[in-house]
Amino acid sequence: MPELSPSDQEFISQLNAFVDENIANEQFGVTELADLMSMSRSNLLRKVKKITNLSVSQLIREIRLKKSMILLKTSGLNVSEVSLQVGFGSPSYFIKCFREYYGYPPGEVGQHDDGEVMPAVLTDDVEPAKKSKSILWIGLAAAVLVGTMTYFFWPFSKSSAFEKSIAVLPFKNDSNDSANIYMINGLMESTLNSLQKIKDLKVISRTSSEKYRNTSYSIPEMAEELNVKYFVEGSGQKIGDQILLNIQLIDGATDKHLWSKQYRRETKDIFALQQEIAKNIAEEIEVIITPEEEASIEKNPTADLVAYDYFLKARDISYKGGTKNLENAIQLYTKAIERDPKFALAYAEMAMLYYYLDAFQTEKVHTADINSNADKALLYDPKLPNSLVAKAAFYVHNKQYQLAVPYLEKALEYNPNSSLACGFLASVYNYYLPNTTKYIEYALRGARLDVTGIDSATTSINYLRLSDALLQNGFIDLSLKYANKSLEFDPNNFYSKWVKSFVLFAKTKDAKETKRLLIEELKKDTLSLVMLEEVGKVCYMMEDYDEAYYYYRKFIDLRESKRLDIFRHENLKVATVFAAKGKKEEADKLAESYRVFAEEDRSIYRELQIAAYHAYRNDDEKAMVHLKLFSKEENFQYWVLLMREDPSLRDIRKHPDFEKVMTTIEKRFWDNHHKLRKTLEEKGIL
Repeated sequence: MPELSPSDQEFISQLNAFVDENIANEQFGVTELADLMSMSRSNLLRKVKKITNLSVSQLIREIRLKKSMILLKTSGLNVSEVSLQVGFGSPSYFIKCFREYYGYPPGEVGQHDDGEVMPAVLTDDVEPAKKSKSILWIGLAAAVLVGTMTYFFWPFSKSSAFEKSIAVLPFKNDSNDSANIYMINGLMESTLNSLQKIKDLKVISRTSSEKYRNTSYSIPEMAEELNVKYFVEGSGQKIGDQILLNIQLIDGATDKHLWSKQYRRETKDIFALQQEIAKNIAEEIEVIITPEEEASIEKNPTADLVAYDYFLKARDISYKGGTKNLENAIQLYTKAIERDPKFALAYAEMAMLYYYLDAFQTEKVHTADINSNADKALLYDPKLPNSLVAKAAFYVHNKQYQLAVPYLEKALEYNPNSSLACGFLASVYNYYLPNTTKYIEYALRGARLDVTGIDSATTSINYLRLSDALLQNGFIDLSLKYANKSLEFDPNNFYSKWVKSFVLFAKTKDAKETKRLLIEELKKDTLSLVMLEEVGKVCYMMEDYDEAYYYYRKFIDLRESKRLDIFRHENLKVATVFAAKGKKEEADKLAESYRVFAEEDRSIYRELQIAAYHAYRNDDEKAMVHLKLFSKEENFQYWVLLMREDPSLRDIRKHPDFEKVMTTIEKRFWDNHHKLRKTLEEKGIL
């Protein structure tokens, strides 16, 4: 039990007395207690949190529950009567809270000899239903909260919704003018973005919430799918220079409206309105806002309302996707910047659009645009998470991946709820700076931030990333589970079907079945570069070079016609097939392209790729030199273990050192796998 200073003891004693005096009043809450304590809500929240590690509402609830235990043991009142005496208007809700706190229902109080009227300390080896959430020493109170599931591994947890978690549902446009929807969407997103800056709060991303715009799901159904405690609903309209906005805060489990407010402001006060809404919501759910977070929330993106109007229109258009929409959005961002040359957020958003336009193109035409806009965003607001992500995007675009990481990590520091930063980091550690442990870390964290509802393409992608990260770490069964989960959310996600086919191959080693599954997907889109390459690769692994050539030929022709810079790491396999089919000139060109790629690669796979090139050239001694160098690496992906099956390495397998080196490589992989498994088991994941 931590020692409390005399002043803290007096504070808690006074607080407890005020709650006890009003214990039968169901409406007595944080605001009323703050008034009696002659404190502001925010100061009361901070002080109670510091002393007890509880929110004020938790503290009030525990005092009520403590008093209920005394009444149940010492009075002749029944459960319903006691619930009213301690300020629970709903007996069923009282029973629920009592059970969660003490581990059994109030009707069983007589069957338990608890000694002191005090719940047990929460421990990790007690069933969840029997875990109490804290100890409150009433009179000279001190509170103890102990372990919960780690933040990163939440997607696998069966625990209840986070105490401080919220989803901002798409606001409804009540105006007769549908053109005003961008303004209402902007208010919704600004509210969400402000809340995302609060570290003490889990905030569901816009991409997740947007899926519920036209849903028929009830609030409790959405709460269960999102594992979230609170929802914000809003509707509004713009009438001339006036904005009328109605905001409601709803309890996710019960669909009970906890708070509502109508805001009527002039459009010139839009920034103050956005900040006021976010702060009001944070206060109602008793979130601790640090001074730094408050300053960030209060910072206006621009002083020019016309520039901001262009910005809102641009962002609304960009969310529709497609090259034309991105280009139109850039034009609007340009107009916004012409109005306000120091508009950091507009520069950052424009840099990202240029990044998306250049993605996967062989000829990068927007490198300078990405860099200049990212630099200007950082110049005018170096702490804006969007500015940091934009600069990271430039470094990824420029293949300077190590330089991207600090910007992404700093973006997460300023905005712990940034699913964009998490997604970038997961991709970096998957493709560019391969590290399977970090890949799974950010894949898990990203999924936690972006979980959404049924038929959500966004959630499907997040579970796909999880599935792939698990596969690359050797968790085959768990990977298959999340591949299937990805397909539950979006049955048409062919990338999930692609990954699933290789998960099944890792599980069964049935190449024919893998080929059948991939061809089934290819038939749905015969010009899919991904599927053409993957079917060709499976045929290559089966040493069916006739069929491999058929698919690889289509793949190469299509890649060149589209001038795409993808799958260079597969060129050596294609070269092997082309050489076997007598296409020596093309094979040499592809092999040379692979050599350049391998030597330029600065990832952990560089030595392995150079080894493969020398094996292709029948220089087994050089190949073994580089393979031995690779055997010293850590955190590489599962597919490395399939080298034994690679036809190009048939000759090198005869080398006297091959088995010894492969045994070292395999041991390193499985040692890392077992370390990660232990961590997952400790967190209750496996």
